[in-house]
Amino acid sequence: MRTTPKAFVGQNRDDTRAHNLSLVLNMVQRESPISRSQLTSTSGLNRSTISDLVKELEELGLVTEAESPSANGVGRPSLMVSASEDVVAFAVNPEIDATTVAMVSLSGDVKKKVRVLTGNRPEAEDSIAVAAREIKKMRAELGANARVVGVGAAIPGQVRVRDGIVRFAPHLNWVEVPFGSMLAQATGLPVYVDNDASIGSDAEQNFGAGRGYQNIVSMFAGSGGIGGGVIIEGQPLRGSTGYGGELGHARISSSKAVDFSGLPGTLEAMVRRDDLLEILKLDSATDEELDLELRRARAPKSMRLIEAQTEFLALAVANYVNIFNPELVIISGFLGSLFALQPERFIKAVKASALAAPQENILIRRGELGSNAVMLGAAALPLARLLQNPANFVSSTPSFKISRSAAALEKLN
Repeated sequence: MRTTPKAFVGQNRDDTRAHNLSLVLNMVQRESPISRSQLTSTSGLNRSTISDLVKELEELGLVTEAESPSANGVGRPSLMVSASEDVVAFAVNPEIDATTVAMVSLSGDVKKKVRVLTGNRPEAEDSIAVAAREIKKMRAELGANARVVGVGAAIPGQVRVRDGIVRFAPHLNWVEVPFGSMLAQATGLPVYVDNDASIGSDAEQNFGAGRGYQNIVSMFAGSGGIGGGVIIEGQPLRGSTGYGGELGHARISSSKAVDFSGLPGTLEAMVRRDDLLEILKLDSATDEELDLELRRARAPKSMRLIEAQTEFLALAVANYVNIFNPELVIISGFLGSLFALQPERFIKAVKASALAAPQENILIRRGELGSNAVMLGAAALPLARLLQNPANFVSSTPSFKISRSAAALEKLN
């Protein structure tokens, strides 16, 4: 059942103005454009309070207002509030064979995205050089009123979020890499780092297939393997030290085949993107290109592999349904392509291995954001600091285009 997020409940006391300002900006970001009347009814705040808050956000340069004529052309136009397109963040995603860089607006619009091939298993320095170069190009194209909040990096591996250190990215051979501070030094911007699958899952909840749902299992797969995220009552389940959500490492087979981390018989070991590329005779492919080739596949050998991977994926999903009892399962990346080939058969296979009670009202959907999920999730990392306290963030940062030391970045994290 879709519900109003608990965070979207305002308070009318003067000492909670910062909370309400954050509340309204979050609502505008997720629902942009949204009318003042919708802000009032959803937040529980009165009309005059909403009017004052919107005015303050507009003065801070974070939202804009425009009149929207009524549907029948009769009556007073509504004032629609939108997140400012001048506020942007950069997103960086190093992969096994490429580094992708994007510029994302506060409203969640991917304004520009570039994928640069780097060769197999690039060093961290190589990915950082690509990212710094592309960010510099994109910043040069920005208008005079643009504000850059910072950079978010989505890493296919285990990340210590508080200081941006990549503890272990197995397919990249990165161990204890201070990616956050290195990228901050190269760009002169604040940098925040997290696991790609976890933040991609957050993006699907906020902007994609999971909007309005509070209990979600989100599975994500790319060239770096399989991961995901679990949302319980609207909150991400990250574990005691932030490494939760490694859904790809659940063991589902007695096979001795190992995943990128060396664990045998896991979902990541049995459902491999590289195997699909090989059997389809592709050296490299984006998720969109792989999706097209999977739908074209007709050779018996290809079909056997696709069916085997789909069955393993369904078994894993059934396990997660039993464990987490979600209302929604989102399947993204090349896993979404497998699901979309025969969705009815896939759902039937899931229900055959899931307990009766948890599966009663389960919905299974393909992710809606495609390859933009990771970009939106990465950009959300620096944008989250702005959304948490808009007035303080802006007043304490005379220009968003500033350099910050690694120590300052650690303090922010």
